[in-house]
Order: sequence, then C-alpha cells, then structure tokens
Amino acid sequence: MKKYIQRILESWRCAEGGLYSTEELLSWIQELNRTTTVQIKECSLNDSSFWFFDDYNGEVLNRKRSFFSIKGIRQFEGDEFVREQPIIVQPEIGYLGILCREIGGVLHFLMQAKTEPGNVNCIQISPTLQATKSNFTRAHGGKFPAYIEYFENASRYRVIYDQIQSEQAARFYKKRNRNILIEVDEEIEVLPNYRWMTLGQLKEMMRIDNLVNMDTRTVLSGLPLATSDLTETEKEELGDLFSDRALFRSMFETDISETLPAIWQSINNCKMYRDIKTVMVPLNQLVDWENDEWGITCRKPADFSIRYYDIAISGREVQHWSQPLFRAAGQAVLGLITADIGGAARFLVKPRVEIGSFDKIELGPGIQLEPSHGRRTEDSAEALFWEKLDAGKGVLFDHLLSEEGGRFYHEQNRNVILKIDARELNPLPEGYFWADYRTLNHMIQSNNCVNIQLRNLLSLLGI
Repeated sequence: MKKYIQRILESWRCAEGGLYSTEELLSWIQELNRTTTVQIKECSLNDSSFWFFDDYNGEVLNRKRSFFSIKGIRQFEGDEFVREQPIIVQPEIGYLGILCREIGGVLHFLMQAKTEPGNVNCIQISPTLQATKSNFTRAHGGKFPAYIEYFENASRYRVIYDQIQSEQAARFYKKRNRNILIEVDEEIEVLPNYRWMTLGQLKEMMRIDNLVNMDTRTVLSGLPLATSDLTETEKEELGDLFSDRALFRSMFETDISETLPAIWQSINNCKMYRDIKTVMVPLNQLVDWENDEWGITCRKPADFSIRYYDIAISGREVQHWSQPLFRAAGQAVLGLITADIGGAARFLVKPRVEIGSFDKIELGPGIQLEPSHGRRTEDSAEALFWEKLDAGKGVLFDHLLSEEGGRFYHEQNRNVILKIDARELNPLPEGYFWADYRTLNHMIQSNNCVNIQLRNLLSLLGI
C-alpha cells in the first residue's frame, strides 16, 4: 500500500511535467480554444423542437424524457416554510472517470480538453470520461463517449477509487455521479482532445482561473491517500515528498477518532431530529418566480435564473442542440480555513443542509456563501474570513473556478484557502469542527458524506 501511495505523491510532486511539459499542455489548450467553434445564444423555449413546458405537470422537459427536467421545489422544517425555487431533476447516475497509467516511472492521468455550453472560457480540463447516462446509452443519438469501455469493464483493471458522490445540492435534486479512477497497464490510443498529465501538473493548472473543471476536481479529491496504516519507516520515506510538514502529519499521523465521532453525531442528529422535508410543486405555482418562454426568474434577489440557449459546438458527440441553463446571479465564495493544531493541518468544516441534498445534510466547508449572501456575516468564522481575505493575510489559494458547464452558464466561484492561527477562532462558533485531512479523506471514501464544495476545495491543496 505504501508503494501505491508513494506513486501518487511522486506524481503530485512532478509539477514540471512528464510526457509533456506544462507549457506544452497550455499551448495545446490555447490552440484548441483557437480552433474550436462555439456559438451560444439565448433563445425562446418556443424556438426549440426538443424542449418544452408541460402545462399539466408544471415542468420543463424534453420530448424523450431524457437528460434532466426542471421542476419546482419547496422546503419546510416542521410546519414552517423555509424556501422555494426551481431545481434540476436528473435521477440517473453518470460517470466521472479518470484513467491513469505509469509512463516513464511517473503516474499520469488521461485528461480531456472539453467544451461545455456553459463554460466561461470554452476549453476546460475534464476527466477522461464525463458522461450522463443519456450520453452513454445514446439517448441523444450521438456517438458513444470515448473510453467508456474501460469504465464499463473496470473489474479488469486496478480500481483506485470508486464512489457515487453528490453534485451541487442547491441546484440539483438528489443528483449523484459515479466518481471513478482506474489504473491500466496497457497502451491506450490517445485521441486528439486528450493528453497525459501528472497530478502535479493538474494541481498547478488549478491555479489558473477556470482551467480545470469541477468534475476533475471532485474525482481527484477522492484519491485514498490517508486511509492506510503505514509503518514509521514508510511514513518517514513518504515525508521526504512533502514541503508542507503540517499537511503530511494531517494525512498520516493524526487519529480520526478525535474528531470523526463528533462530526457523525452532528450529522446524524440532524437526520434524526430535524424535521426537514421537501415537496415538488409545479413551476407555475412558485410564488416568487416568473416563468415565460424566455426563462424562469425570481422577483426577489436570488442566486440564479434560468435561460434557454441555442448551442453549436464543434467536435462533440452532438454538435447542435438547445437546452436550459442555470445562470448564476454572481459569484459564490467557498473558503477552506486551515490552521496548524498540534503540529498537523486542520480544516474548518461545517455540516450543511441544502434543499436538494440526497440525505438532508452533508459535511461542507467552513465558508460556503452563495451570491445572495453578500458580505453579511452570520458568525465569527465568516467575519474572520473576510477580515483576513481583505487584508491579504494567510491567503494560500484564491482563484475563480468554474462549476459544471453542462448545466450552469458562466458560473465561476471564488475558491479560497486561508491559513489562520487557531487561537484567532477560539472558541469555535456553534456547528463548526476542526478536522484533519485523514478524517476528511476517510469520509470521502463513502458516498453522500462530504459535499462537492468541500471535496473540490480539498483537491486544491498542495504538498
């Protein structure tokens, strides 16, 4: 097991590149951006022969009843109304899969340069396979997704990680995808829009705004680094690969029993005692939302609206289509506050209830602020975060990264990793926990425990 972990960490350290230099990869992406034709314009729902509004059921869907639909949802706690909104209903489980292979003694990951209709910058680095069930069953009538056969026959290869994980529960209703990472030994034909990259290159490119997509980040967050018991000699050898000794200790020298029981108690108390329920309603019964042929818009400040788009993208399985996309009203701010406690890195986390959660609640980052939240602070953790960020103190990472471009239009959120002295946040506000990397990595090996915002932030860490 130590050798397997060492290979991942060595790939992580290999930021200068293996098969290709990072400069060559960036030039390749730049050329694809220049040669890929993308035409996206707003349109009327009445212009589409595929999507329509069902007056009887009050939902937006397509004539094959495939892909997804948009319905209304209301949330209650006990008898008290909490909120209402449109939501994406996509019950099928899709693939987010990455193939990896050792090349020249270094583990490489096969990544796709993919254009999604909602991408703010055309090409983004995506998993080897990024496909809904409608894609790989060819409900759209297009080609089979490339490399699907490796994932459908995963038992023939070494499966490093395989979990069904949640998507953004503020936009999707109980949506999940299969996050899977497979190592192969055989030669693979590399198609024109694919390249082998080291983990270190991917980590470096996460520091370029909107380059590495959300789906890549969630898969890589699941790498099972901290779930094995190692000897002192093995840990000493792995430690040589780290510049960040506090993160090393957080991965390999902490005791998950210190924090995990308290986190589970908080999550399970919510599931057991809080009477949170949701009810699907027709879109035309949402009190504060207006629905017409051009989209769905809230009469009050909201985090998003919905618009209809006519889309043409060269090089995809289907190259011309129309669909609705959720358009963000601004940038969300997602923050991972970290502190060295007892010589190990700890991360501020908080269980979070979201309207579309698969099982009411998941563990989220300490800072998770939707656009409508603005600058208001609800507790000392948020207040300290803004104080430090505004002053530029302790900022380890601060970049705009895109959300899922297949459903969201130009949605880019500010992702921040911020280091503080733990004494600055003592006592912790109610509901927060300090958790080590080992605990969080352990939780990600199970499904529906850690939300996508926290998983993606963890993928941004460097060793």
